[in-house]
Amino acid sequence: MKLLVIGGGGREHALAWKLSQSPRIHKVYVAPGNAGTALEHGIENISLTEIPELIEFAKKEEIFITIVGPEIPLAAGIVDAFQAANLKIFGPTQQAAQLETSKVFAKEFMQRHNIPTATYKSFTDPVLAHQYIDQSVTPLVIKADGLAAGKGVIVAQTNEQAHSAVNNILVDKNYGNAGSEIIIEEFLRGIEVSFIVMTDGQHILPLATSQDHKRLQDGELGPNTGGMGAYSPTPFISPGLHAKIMHDIVTPVITGMKKEGINYRGFLYAGLMVTAKNEAKVLEFNCRLGDPETQPIMLRLKSDLFTLIEHAVNGSLNEVDIEWDRRAALCVVMAAHGYPENPRKNDVIQGLSDLIDEQNDTDNFHIFHSGTLAGGKNGEEILTAGGRVLCVTTLGENVKIAQQHVYKLIEKIHFNGYQIRRDIGYQGINYQRKN
Repeated sequence: MKLLVIGGGGREHALAWKLSQSPRIHKVYVAPGNAGTALEHGIENISLTEIPELIEFAKKEEIFITIVGPEIPLAAGIVDAFQAANLKIFGPTQQAAQLETSKVFAKEFMQRHNIPTATYKSFTDPVLAHQYIDQSVTPLVIKADGLAAGKGVIVAQTNEQAHSAVNNILVDKNYGNAGSEIIIEEFLRGIEVSFIVMTDGQHILPLATSQDHKRLQDGELGPNTGGMGAYSPTPFISPGLHAKIMHDIVTPVITGMKKEGINYRGFLYAGLMVTAKNEAKVLEFNCRLGDPETQPIMLRLKSDLFTLIEHAVNGSLNEVDIEWDRRAALCVVMAAHGYPENPRKNDVIQGLSDLIDEQNDTDNFHIFHSGTLAGGKNGEEILTAGGRVLCVTTLGENVKIAQQHVYKLIEKIHFNGYQIRRDIGYQGINYQRKN
């Protein structure tokens, strides 16, 4: 059988890589893919991005199931279009994806279904937003309502920063239509973790827990990014808290959607804040796998991913179990010079060829590509082509050992001006050291 993965980042590379390992899969196509997916055995890139073209391709190639990676095609209604063409596809519909595409929708949905989250107010009028800030206590979190590539969230430590954020989004329109409405919410203190599940609309299968690192620089400094690294599992979700998250947050999302006439089928990502009282509150929902959380999660997954997705598409997710490598996995993103504001492209990446041969002989690490393309001399060089370029991902007996392994591998890779964090996994390592 043949599969199609939509997207071209590190998440899609990891998905396609794992799907291609299924003995039942002949080929995995990735649209559009990247230089890394092009090098994988059993994976082929196709340079299609428009939904009608993808539907035509899926019909022509008799694609068994299409899996959607990023949020933009979900927001554009790719799932609805494929279903209308009687093609199997895994991902939420445009209506269901509002949980991610509209912060206001998500907040109102959580209120309706008593899902724990930060208190908030929504605004379209900057004058009223400024008045609300003057009556509030900082820090505050200001969020653009729509999709902003992970950059539409500002944590304002002072009133001045909060007012500036409102002007930035509502007045200056720096996020375009995504910023036509904002929410201003209370600042939650605690440990931020990622909780990802897959669902067939009725049954829910949790994936391994993880923790992302959003800030550009060590110690949670610098601007927010799409994610500079992650590890799995995280010790901050105990078995008791895991059960509480499923009961109080995840299940109410799926049942709440059903009550409102929406069948939510796909991956669901809950970005959570674990408070000092060991309670979890929702920071955000994504209607897809996280990036870079997907990379360590896929490296730890021992089950056949295709079988899991097939059951999810067929509504029988309750009939399968999921198995994980007992080891920890950790990934570090190598980002381009100038990321996140103005990432530079076309820098030559050196040192990958030797590591590609090495990774094919072991299951201990894999280098997933995000923003890369083939080019340069005779088209044989790999160049940077985006903000987040590579995601170096390893397994280890614990988070500390996985971390040490990652940074040894990174020493073998180079491109001009690359940026990395040197402390990915530090919270988990500190927790394990104390306990």
